[in-house]
Amino acid sequence: MATSPSACLSMILLAIFYLMPMYVMLVTGLKGLDEVSIKTMWNLPKHLSVANFIQAFEHLKPYLWNSIRMVIPAAVISSILGSLNGYVLAKWKFKGADIIFPLILFGMFIPYQSILIPLVDFMHKIDLYGGLPGLILTHIIYGIPITTLTFRNYYASIPNELVEASKIDGAGMLGIYWSILLPISLPSFVVVLIWQFTQAWNDFLFSVVLTSSKNWTVTVALNNLAGGQIIAWNVQMAASLLAALPTLLVYVLLGRYFIRGMMAGS
Repeated sequence: MATSPSACLSMILLAIFYLMPMYVMLVTGLKGLDEVSIKTMWNLPKHLSVANFIQAFEHLKPYLWNSIRMVIPAAVISSILGSLNGYVLAKWKFKGADIIFPLILFGMFIPYQSILIPLVDFMHKIDLYGGLPGLILTHIIYGIPITTLTFRNYYASIPNELVEASKIDGAGMLGIYWSILLPISLPSFVVVLIWQFTQAWNDFLFSVVLTSSKNWTVTVALNNLAGGQIIAWNVQMAASLLAALPTLLVYVLLGRYFIRGMMAGS
């Protein structure tokens, strides 16, 4: 189906609108401090320099590593747990399933701020406060509702006859999941992994509350760059672009699979 010229023009204008902040970050990050001004923020730099990006990277480097160490296990584990939950809720009906599923989804609507005090107290009691494992556990638990919903909808679209045929062949509950459903779950795994990666990477509140200074993630380090009497906006913009680069690359490289995965469970 052909796209009309007006629709193409609208998409181009919307793309330009959403890319404007990135343009400002890039050109400001390439300027010297003497060129940084609200009046000239749209102007190209007179002299190109990557010194701001080098300075920003040196400041963010240890915290970037903290974010990577936190995001990967949080995204992978919450995706696996969501897949198992979705499989059981979609294909193995049991008494109380219609109550448990809404209760799991209710977790998506609990504001982060409302559970901070009991969360900090709980992390102290299990001796995970201040480190990355406690932050990973938090993102895993908060990610289970959305991952469960995604996989449950995807597995519900798979014919029950496929599961019944597997039962006749002698496959058990885990056997059906491992041999039949897991191999065809790639579209949903792409969706939830991208979603969880983005959510955990961009988190600031849990990171600043639950971790000590040596375990801060990149978002906390980025916020600390703005301290002091004079803000070096060129370095700040360079750091912002570097901090946003991983999630940007994920969407650029895997964006088409994200859309396919979303449509696969519709």
